[in-house]
Amino acid sequence: MKASELRAKEPAELNKELLELLKAQFSLRMQLATQQLSNHAQLGNVRRDIARVRTILREKGAAK
Repeated sequence: MKASELRAKEPAELNKELLELLKAQFSLRMQLATQQLSNHAQLGNVRRDIARVRTILREKGAAK
């Protein structure tokens, strides 16, 4: 997901997206712990997406 796509969203939508990403991260961590995760790069991608969403939320909060 690109930062430009995230900037177009409202803060409520970003919070919803953040919750979905956190659930996905939890799921991937559980798969990693049980050795069911085949693509370890997914975990890093989700972490970066979470960071992007939090950064955009913080930017929108500072703009007010």
